[in-house]
Parts: sequence; structure tokens; C-alpha cells
Amino acid sequence: MTPYLSRIPTEIAAVADYEPLARERLDPSVWAYLDGAAGDEATHRANRSAWAAQPQRVRVLADLRAAHTQVTLFGRRFEHPILIGPVAYQRLFHPDGEVATAVAAEAQGAGLVLSTLSSIAMETVARASAGPRWFQLYWQADEGLTRRLVERAEASGYEALVLTVDAPVHGARDRERRAAFQLPAGVQAVHLVGTGSSSDPPADSPGVSRPQAVFAGGLLQAAPTWRELEQLRRWTRLPLLLKGIGDPDDARQALAVGADGLIVSNHGGRCLDGQAPTATLLPAVVDAVNGQVPVLVDGGIRRGTDVLAALRLGAQAVLIGRASMYALAVAGPLGVAHVVRLLRDELEIAMALSGCAGLDSIAR
Repeated sequence: MTPYLSRIPTEIAAVADYEPLARERLDPSVWAYLDGAAGDEATHRANRSAWAAQPQRVRVLADLRAAHTQVTLFGRRFEHPILIGPVAYQRLFHPDGEVATAVAAEAQGAGLVLSTLSSIAMETVARASAGPRWFQLYWQADEGLTRRLVERAEASGYEALVLTVDAPVHGARDRERRAAFQLPAGVQAVHLVGTGSSSDPPADSPGVSRPQAVFAGGLLQAAPTWRELEQLRRWTRLPLLLKGIGDPDDARQALAVGADGLIVSNHGGRCLDGQAPTATLLPAVVDAVNGQVPVLVDGGIRRGTDVLAALRLGAQAVLIGRASMYALAVAGPLGVAHVVRLLRDELEIAMALSGCAGLDSIAR
């Protein structure tokens, strides 16, 4: 195996530079799992190109002496609007997995969202990092298990819950199936081990070549509905965000049942191919919310100018997923920290060159 980098070479000057280096280091089936998407992967590609297509508005001679990138979400001040989103099974990419990511996030002042399908327990991750942490939840067929995950997250100091709502079944991820991806020995969803749960969420479960019964008593029997969201709202006082919102009617419904925030997402193109890119979906959701709760967005963020474009379209913050995992596979926590730093530096440059002294001065 190619060793992890212990220093960042000069040829890594942008987030995209990590991608080919990660591919060199990862087993082909693991690469297919990380980089692949559903169907013909059109949504995966469109996510990235849609941000680049957003024009930047330039204003000159602005007073930037007190410029900053700070944002406040749910009473917590973040130094910048870049969070590391939930990615399953991070020990596929580095032995320290989610702990390495958490340490890097804290070092760069980035929020971290830990997946239900973490390969390291949420308590271990919490002990390793004092940075702001949210817990991403997949609703389980065993309601008691779902509630226990919520209670563990609360007890471990996670500051918000992020319920993924756009993945009731597994996307048709052809590249993954062609590579016959299976989790290797020693990597598993530790929060679900020994639970007897049959709902290891289909959106990110291994063994995707197995046939699935979707209708007629299949996976949808355990899929959450708005009723489950109302129940979850009663279980916790933590801020509750819904991840996977792309339709303004769903955004309004989410507010009606008590969501405290929304994350515009199409699961990185891993579920329904042909879905619009998140840059296209974001404005209508922002309009529907009308400032009542924060709106975040993910999907294809690779440049600080992408972050600025997302803020211009009305998001309060962005999440990165694959970008951080490419870096984790190349240079461990050093790489993840470097990716966040690159994005923040590029955001600050873009803000300065477009006359924005703070996130509140970024005109839509």
C-alpha cells in the first residue's frame, strides 16, 4: 500500500488534486464505493458543474478591514461556514477513520456530522475531539434502536440531529456493483452491530449486488414518514435538521412538523440519478423557508467559489463529503484539515475580490 503523506506537497494546490492520489491508494472496489453514484452518474457530475456555472458578482472599493467568515447556527458560532458532512465507514479510507476526521475538523474550526454508519463509535469520536459535532440519523426499523441512538448522541455531547430523509431505498449504483464492493473484515457500522436490526440503511449498505424487495413487504415497510419525524421531534430537545430536502413543498411540510433546519441534498447523486443538482434546488427551498430556519447545502462543493455561490443562493453553510474522504485516504487527518483550509482560504479570497466583508453582506 502507498503510505499516507506526512506533509502536503506543493503539487496539491486545490481540493481536486487529492482525487487522483486517493484513487491510486484505494482498492478499486473501495474507490467505486467512494466515488461512484447511481445509474449513469449524471447527477453526480451535475452537482459539481452547477456550482462552477454560478456567476460571481463583483463589487469594488468595499471596506474590508473587519472582514470575517463567521456564522452562527443554533446558538453556536462557527469560524467559517464549511462543515464536514456524514460519510459512512471511514475506516475504509484510513485506519483512524472518523476519529481522524474529527481531529482535523476541530483543528480547522469546522463542524462535523457523524454518520449512523460510522465505523467508530460516537462516544469514541466525541472523546477525541472537542469541536462542534452533530449526529446524522438513519431511522431504523426497530424504533427502540432509533431512540437509543438519539439518547447516545445527546449523552455524548452532539449538538444537533440530522435525519437523512432522501434514501428510503438503495440507489442503483452500477459502478459499485460491477466492482463487487463488500465491506472488508474489521470495518462495520458499529452503532448497529448486535442490534438485530434489518435496516442497515440501504442508501449506504454494503453488498449492493444483492436483489432488493422494494415494494410488497420489502424495504419501504421500515421507511420513515412525516409521522416518524413528529415522533423524533418529541424525543429530543436538540436542534433537528432534515437532510435530503430538494422540493419547496417538502421544506414547508418540514417546518410544519418542527424541523429546526434543512439541508438541501441529493445524496451526492448516490440515490436517484437524474435529480437536479443542489445548486439548482437550493433557491426554491430558501424561498419556501423564508428565513424561518437555517438552510444548508451539500453536493459537489470543491472550491471556495462554490461555497460563495451557495451563500449567494441563500444557504447559511455548506457540507463537504467526498472531498474530505479523498484527502483522508491520501494524508489522514492532515489531508482533511488541508482540504478545509483550502476551501476557507479560497472563500476568503473570493469574498475579498467580490467586496463581501461578512456572510451577511453576500447579496443573493
